[in-house]
Amino acid sequence: MERPVNDDHFEAALEAARSSYRGGGLPIGSVLARDGQILAAAHNQRVQSGDPTAHAEIACLRQAGRQSNYSGTILYTTLAPCAMCTGAILQFKIPTVVVGEANTFEGDLARLRQSGVEVTVLENRECMELMGRFIDEQPHLWAEDIGE
Repeated sequence: MERPVNDDHFEAALEAARSSYRGGGLPIGSVLARDGQILAAAHNQRVQSGDPTAHAEIACLRQAGRQSNYSGTILYTTLAPCAMCTGAILQFKIPTVVVGEANTFEGDLARLRQSGVEVTVLENRECMELMGRFIDEQPHLWAEDIGE
């Protein structure tokens, strides 16, 4: 059963992406929500923290802290999750993922869907423009982030 996208939750993820961009990092944001409440919001912190695993989704899960389970949660992310972040989503059985865009990077959406995760891609223009601007300005950081 498809759940409606909470625009406020997606906007919080997008604001996290903007914040990261303003701080010189990759403009990718993520929010974890349950029952209409935001549990955590974070952005990609690889550049800011020097941690290669600090992708937005991982940083968001860290910020949310331990959960007894992830039933009923929705993970919002401004860019399609990579293989590492997909693994975390599958490991914790997060049932729903809302993605801002998958044009810049298609991520591992097929694996999520094949594993039963409900995935919605918004094709959000601001997400695409922000990523495009960052990639034009910092192609080496983008390549590093996606392991190229």
